[in-house]
Amino acid sequence: MDPALNPFNPGSGVRPPELVGRDGEIDAFDLLVARSKSNTVGDRGMVLSGLRGVGKTVLLNVFAEHARRNDWLVIQVEAQPGEAGKKATRAKLARELELGARRLRGKPAWSFLQDAMAGIGNISASLGVTGVSASITTKHQGRADSGNLDIDLEELVEDLSLAMRKARAGFGLFIDEMQDLDEELLTVLLSVQHLAGQRGWPFYIIGAGLPNLPGKISEARTYGERLFLYRTIGQVNEEAASEALALPISRLGASLAPDALSLLLSAANGYPFFLQVYGRSVWEAASEKVISAEDAQVAVRLGTSDLDHGFFEARWQRATNAERLYLRAMAQDGDSPSSTGEIAGRLGKSTTKLAVIRSRLIAKGVVYAPEYGSIQFTVPGMAGFIARQGED
Repeated sequence: MDPALNPFNPGSGVRPPELVGRDGEIDAFDLLVARSKSNTVGDRGMVLSGLRGVGKTVLLNVFAEHARRNDWLVIQVEAQPGEAGKKATRAKLARELELGARRLRGKPAWSFLQDAMAGIGNISASLGVTGVSASITTKHQGRADSGNLDIDLEELVEDLSLAMRKARAGFGLFIDEMQDLDEELLTVLLSVQHLAGQRGWPFYIIGAGLPNLPGKISEARTYGERLFLYRTIGQVNEEAASEALALPISRLGASLAPDALSLLLSAANGYPFFLQVYGRSVWEAASEKVISAEDAQVAVRLGTSDLDHGFFEARWQRATNAERLYLRAMAQDGDSPSSTGEIAGRLGKSTTKLAVIRSRLIAKGVVYAPEYGSIQFTVPGMAGFIARQGED
C-alpha cells in the first residue's frame, strides 16, 4: 500500500496513531489537573516505571501537553547518567525554568509570576550552571540566591507554586529517565515534593523511568513511597493491542484478516513500540486492502529485522566483548531476571570480579538491578536478539 499513507511511525516518545491501554494513567493525571483548577490540596505526583519500549515517554509527553493546555507551568527534562549527564541535566533544568515561565506570557499566571522571575535566574548558580539566567526585566531581586541547592530550590518552588495557585493552575516538573538523576538533585527534589504536599503547593513531579525507579526513590528518602502515585507501565492486553493495529488501518479503508492480526499480535507480545514496528512493516508488505496472513508473515520477518538492527543492536554494539559474554549468560534465562551468582557460575568467575562489568552494563542502560543479587535486561526481547546472534 501507499507508503506515504502509512499510519505507523515508531520512534522514541512518538505518540502512536492510537493510544490504547493507558486510560487509567491518563484519567489519573486528568484528575490532578482538574483538582489544581479548584485549588484542592493534598495530591501526589506520579511515577511511571517499566521496561524500555512500553510507552512511558509517550505518556509523559501526553501529560505535559495536557498540563500546558490548562496553563500549567511545565518543565520537561530528561535525566542523563554520569558526571557529564549531571551537568547537562542541571543546565537543561535551569534553561527550562526560564522557558517554561516565558510560555505563560499572555496567560493569567504571568502577572502572578513576576515576583518569582528573578529567582529563576538565581537558581542557576545553585545548580552549578553558568551563562543561564532569566532574562526578563523585573524590579524584584527575588530569592533562591543562597548558593545552597536545597534551600534555593525550596524557595523557588514555593514562589512559583504560590503564583500558580493564584492562577488556579499547577507547576509540573516532568522528568524522563528519572533513575539517572544525580543523587543530590533527586534527594532535594523529593524533599521539596514532600514539603509541597504538606503546605498545599500545587507542585508535582511527574517522573518516568526503569522498573528500579521506585526503589531508588525509596532509598533516597524513606518517605518516598508515599510521595507519588506509582504506576507500572507494561504490555497492553490483547484487546488494546488489537485496537492499536486495526484502528489506524481501518481509518484508511483497509483491514487485517483475523489470522494476520493474530500473527502480528504474537510477534509484538503486547509491547507498544513493537506494535508500531510490526504495524509499519505490515502496511509496507501489503498490496491489497485486506491484509493477509502471508503479508503478516513478511511483516514479522521485516519488523524483527528492523528491531534487531535498531532497537537491540544499538545496545549490543555499546557492549565490549567481556560485557557481551555477560549478556549471553543472562540470555540463558530469557527475559526473566538472572541471579548474579548463577551468571558468575556460568562464566566461571566470582561475582566480585564480574561486579565491574555489571556496573558498566547498568551505566550503559542495557540492564538494571530489579533487586539485590539479580539483574535483568532493560528492553523486552533482548534475550531473543542475543540468541539470534552468532558467536563474537
